[in-house]
Amino acid sequence: MSKPLLYSSIRMFYANDFMHGNCALLSRIQRRWMTSSKRVQDRSRNKRVDDLEIATEKHKVTSKILYLFEILKGEPENIIPLRNLDQHRQQLNLPKPHKISDFLRKSPKLFEMYKDHRGLVWCGMTETSEELVKEEQEIIEKHSEKAAEYVTRMLMMAADKRLPLDKIAHFRRDLGLPIDFRKHWVHNYPENFKVVKPFKPHDEGEYLELVSWKPGWAITELEKTVLGLMEGHDYSDHVPGLLSLPFPLKFPVTYKKVYRYGGKIAHFQKREYLSPYADGSSLQAGSAEFDKRAVAVMHELLSFTIEKRLVTDFLTHFRREFHMPQKLMRLLLKHFGIFYVSERGKRFSVFLKEAYDGSELIEKHPLVLWKEKVLRLVGYRGRKKRIESFQDDSDLEEETTMLGNDSEDDHMKLQLEQDDTMHSLENASDTDGSEMEVEEVCRAYND
Repeated sequence: MSKPLLYSSIRMFYANDFMHGNCALLSRIQRRWMTSSKRVQDRSRNKRVDDLEIATEKHKVTSKILYLFEILKGEPENIIPLRNLDQHRQQLNLPKPHKISDFLRKSPKLFEMYKDHRGLVWCGMTETSEELVKEEQEIIEKHSEKAAEYVTRMLMMAADKRLPLDKIAHFRRDLGLPIDFRKHWVHNYPENFKVVKPFKPHDEGEYLELVSWKPGWAITELEKTVLGLMEGHDYSDHVPGLLSLPFPLKFPVTYKKVYRYGGKIAHFQKREYLSPYADGSSLQAGSAEFDKRAVAVMHELLSFTIEKRLVTDFLTHFRREFHMPQKLMRLLLKHFGIFYVSERGKRFSVFLKEAYDGSELIEKHPLVLWKEKVLRLVGYRGRKKRIESFQDDSDLEEETTMLGNDSEDDHMKLQLEQDDTMHSLENASDTDGSEMEVEEVCRAYND
């Protein structure tokens, strides 16, 4: 028996309403499913390395302190009104309502505050901080030659043998370059590189261009390690070409699927690839050879850094210059035996896993040891101290009563062990201020 015409009309009405009224909603849901399933945060928990999350947390703490050091170094007499630091909230990752004064109170061994006769609060470095800043400058100057080598090798890997200075600036601290490297340092090595104007009229930025090719530097760090090549030997006849060296792999002990994919991993390791210093313009994007060379380029760049880690954004900025794929993050996540991507903070960081034993670097650059010294002076447990007033503004250095004293040594702690809670300076604005607020790394990564 046929159904009434009214029933068919109603069914058609609702079908059309669904198609036209809810199509956009379904499309958004579908797009959400397609994109969110590939997010870094949705990786299997078995792929995560808590030790490297601890290393990320350490970096987050020191980066804030070092940024404050640079601000104070650029001020007359290395002091600044506290209210002037408000414009640096974004760089410090201290959005309102977090108080910068509370943040500074967490490190009385490094920063001191006082009020002048007008009630204006000032911030400055302690004598310990000033000594640390001088020590950092000495270390940077001592290892300047090696930093120049790494910058030169980056230019040798670049497609046009030149890189924008603005992009190299992102690597400044990672490579151990001085803060004034754009004005002075880049001109100290005319035999390696030079600053040039852009070819295109609409391009206003400056570039660093390779002056002379150095065959002895066209050897990857992996070649030196695997083949046992020694520094200082004559490799002037070396010509970069195809390599068949396997990359060191480290998988979490809890990751069992390595046995399932063992054949694919072995096949990848045996595949030949073009050296990062060889011309890769002929490789087809998306091919297995193209991707493996990109892995080698990223491996080499991370090997140059003092902490064997980089913000992933810095790598993506160089996709065109180094012939790397557009979807670089997907490649990093795919080869998680070589790289580790941490999503802590506003920016993701990528680690070279072979360089770490747990949360510690196997070989520590002097600047890393210096950062660890700074880190040991960060954070304390105890009650908030009142900002003392300065009664005589004729001598800001001798008469001022500063925050912190030697009696607080027993309260100065930084607990960044894996089994303990993590102290994050991002939570430095609690009302009671009794101690540094904490985040537990392992709990932050529950699926």
